[in-house]
Amino acid sequence: MSTNERNYPAPVINLETAPFWAAANEGVFLLKRCETCGEVHFYPRAVCPHCLSLKTQWFKASGKASIYSFSVMRRVEIPYVIAYVSLSEGVTVLSNIVDADIDQIAINDKVEVTFRRSESGQFLPVFRPENYAQSIDS
Repeated sequence: MSTNERNYPAPVINLETAPFWAAANEGVFLLKRCETCGEVHFYPRAVCPHCLSLKTQWFKASGKASIYSFSVMRRVEIPYVIAYVSLSEGVTVLSNIVDADIDQIAINDKVEVTFRRSESGQFLPVFRPENYAQSIDS
């Protein structure tokens, strides 16, 4: 985490979400898929929100997404971007956009998952521009 980055609050972890957070600490972004209806869902929960089945399974997400909507928080000590990102798996996630010029972010920008440490030490999934690795090598 850069010194010019805000602190991230610690998430609330419970029995249903513990595997998600454990995977995040390993740099893996998990989603759940229902074995009954086939729908992917986020936020992690034991019961499918689409058909109420208890047959849900964790799977590793691609981490690829596009920005659906965003807002720049400027009235804080360290400005940041909160955004809804639409994952390639078909669900939309509320997260932060990092490693980007906040004045250049746009709807439909391609982003990918990365992780930041929260105040408790737990890693959180956040998203950065898809071409981030290429831009820092230039």
